[in-house]
Amino acid sequence: MAETYTPDTRVTIGNLSLKNPVLTASGTFGYGEEFADFMDLGSIGGFIVKGTTLNHREGNPYPRMAETPSGMLNAVGLQNKGVDYFIDHIYPRVINYGSEAIVNVSGASVADYVEVCRRLQDRAPEIKAIEVNISCPNVKQGGMAFGTTCDGAAEVTRAVRAAWNGTLIVKLSPNVTDIVSIARAVEDEGADSVSLINTLLGMAIDVERRRPYLSTVTGGLSGPAVRPVAVRMVWQVAKAVKIPVIGLGGIMTGRDALEFIMAGATAVEIGTANFIDPAAPQRIAEEITDYLRRHNFASVADIRGII
Repeated sequence: MAETYTPDTRVTIGNLSLKNPVLTASGTFGYGEEFADFMDLGSIGGFIVKGTTLNHREGNPYPRMAETPSGMLNAVGLQNKGVDYFIDHIYPRVINYGSEAIVNVSGASVADYVEVCRRLQDRAPEIKAIEVNISCPNVKQGGMAFGTTCDGAAEVTRAVRAAWNGTLIVKLSPNVTDIVSIARAVEDEGADSVSLINTLLGMAIDVERRRPYLSTVTGGLSGPAVRPVAVRMVWQVAKAVKIPVIGLGGIMTGRDALEFIMAGATAVEIGTANFIDPAAPQRIAEEITDYLRRHNFASVADIRGII
């Protein structure tokens, strides 16, 4: 193929068509607009806004972030101003960047998830997809409490599916013994896709001060340290379900993203890398295209699950 050939990087997740497989991970990219000065948001497939709940949340007390070897711990606790604020103030702006805006939805109860989805459905018609967070380890109610059992994951997915007509992505927790069974459970209840992994539950101690670094004691571990675990889980789930899998966990470069795609992921999410390089998602999308061109692949689909 000629050096100027441009491979086809388009991917489809449910009814969502993306120009390339690169998304951003919720909680690491704000509402997208904060990064507009550093990269072209229209250069990536989409961005997933911070976790959105029914009501305003202050999040956890500080300190709630700590650096660890090859990663970081966070216990932010879903700080946000609630779904109504998002619809009234953020939504009108984020739909104009030439990239799909996806809302990450969280709740303390099944009813909370449903009500957030209903409001988005009724009042934010340009939002074509949501990512249902049943895997956050940093809240006392909801989040991971729903995502660690097949019954809990299925209950939330079933209820949200009845309230949401768009593409439904369910974000899974790695803090389980059998992530494949949970992926199958949400697929059976109508999920269009699953994203994995969310952070691993971790802890770090300041030995000089003899106390945990985080106010919550434990938090979510992300970054390159978790990538081998994430790749393994994506590989397991991609073999077990028919719906698209979105892979995330420690992706810093295009090569990292390609690991997930070769393991079976349709798309990837960039998270911790955004704190280090705010242009990382655009760079990673370009590196994926460059790889495909150098190895004479016509499309990104040609390498999906190739291992």
